[in-house]
Amino acid sequence: MNVNAENIGATSTNKNDLRLTYVGSILRKYKFDELSQLINVFLGDMSLVGPRPEVLKFVDQYSEEEKIILTVKPGITDFASLKFHNEGEIIENSGIIDADEAYSKLIRPEKLRLQIKYVKEQNLITDFKLILLTIKKILIG
Repeated sequence: MNVNAENIGATSTNKNDLRLTYVGSILRKYKFDELSQLINVFLGDMSLVGPRPEVLKFVDQYSEEEKIILTVKPGITDFASLKFHNEGEIIENSGIIDADEAYSKLIRPEKLRLQIKYVKEQNLITDFKLILLTIKKILIG
């Protein structure tokens, strides 16, 4: 991202986000920007599978039920990551000018539902399935 990206535009990223550098947009397009999160997994700050970390602005809006998401380590992939792998395109194609508004209306409710589902149903078999589905999604699209 560009310098001071947090001060430019919305916190949600659409397909043609002006905050992304040219190199950043290529890394994002091919999901290479996710590789740096493996360092967080090795450090023990994240898991391979678990709810994706959310921007504080949206965490502050969690209901009491949604706060269950914060009881597990955040992960690189989960049900919501697979469903909304094209989040930027959804936001871009929504026709809603404000990316955060588009995210809040079109993605966030279902993403939260899927994250809560993961927390309540997490087990080794589910994690293994999600890892395999993620690899498939990356390789096949």
